[in-house]
Order: sequence, then structure tokens, then C-alpha cells
Amino acid sequence: MTVLEDRIEMADANTERLDEWFERLERMPVPEGFRVEIVGGTVHMTPQRDTHWEIIRRVVRAIEDRFGMDVKVFSDVRIDFPGRENGFCPDVAKLSDSAQKDSEGRWRHEDVEFVAEVISEGTAANDYGPKKAAYAIAEVPVYVIVDPYQGRCRVYTHPKGDDYAIDTKVDFGSDVDLTDTLLGLTLQTGDFPRD
Repeated sequence: MTVLEDRIEMADANTERLDEWFERLERMPVPEGFRVEIVGGTVHMTPQRDTHWEIIRRVVRAIEDRFGMDVKVFSDVRIDFPGRENGFCPDVAKLSDSAQKDSEGRWRHEDVEFVAEVISEGTAANDYGPKKAAYAIAEVPVYVIVDPYQGRCRVYTHPKGDDYAIDTKVDFGSDVDLTDTLLGLTLQTGDFPRD
């Protein structure tokens, strides 16, 4: 077997395991208002808070204002990312206009152009750690972490290996300038709520 064949076989095995886990989770009595995702083979359930949703809504609205209502932008939709058992449900994911679902009916990480994660107290380490690494490996061009506890955004661009070459901090109240990225927009944070 070649290295490529080994990687394809490993990816298929990861996807099969993730499918099985998500099928089991769908049959469990997960309380309404909770988000479930699998990061590095560990299941995480986090409650959806109003602050969290308000920020997500504002980010999605900015993307829709820029690209129109037919833009492929999602919230809490499963996308499998590189690495061991990474079935993420990003808070916001924008896909390329040409993105199409794979043969299993899922969106492909290769088509993701932008991800925004809003920090939840219990899972912040995932957003700054394994998820950031997986997004970089997947070559997601722009990754934004919104932290309502610190009142700050972290903007990661130019993926390189398992990290990003550029890390910019922007305090709430200042604009996040994404005009030189695929998004070509400015994200206003003045009305982002804080926790």
C-alpha cells in the first residue's frame, strides 16, 4: 500500500466511526438547545446560550449582507475535518460557491473558506487547540474565534501545517478587517454581547 492509500483507508475508517457515533447520539435524549460535536474522538455537548447565538447571528448576517441569501453559510452543521475522529459542527462555516456534498451527503472540509467559533466556557480549549490545528491542516483560509468572556476576537489567516502564520487580536468595539481575505468584508463587533 502507498502512503496515500493508507491515508484514504484511515479517513474512511474515521468517517465510519463518526457516522456510528453521530447515529448513536441522535438516538440519545440530548436536551434541546445543546450542541454535540466530536473533537479528537471525544464527544462534547455544550448548551446554546443567548450570547452565543446573538454573536453567531451577527456573523451570519454580515456574510449574507456581503454575498446574498443564497450563500452557502451554515451553523452547527457537521463537517468532518482532518485528524483522528474530528466531526465538528462549526458555529459558522462558509463554503465556496462551487461546494457540493460528497457521495455520503456531507459537506467537504476542502470547500470551507471561513470558520467562526464563539467560545463556550467549557470547550474554549478545543477552539484554540485541536480545532484550530484541524482547520489549519484543512487549509481553511480564515478562522475567527470570538471570545465574549474576554471581549476579543482572534483572527487566524494563512494556514501553514497545523497552525496559522498570522494571528491578529481585535477587541470588541473595533472592526475585524477581512477585506483582504476571500470574505472581502469588515465584521463589526461593536454590538457583540459579552459574558
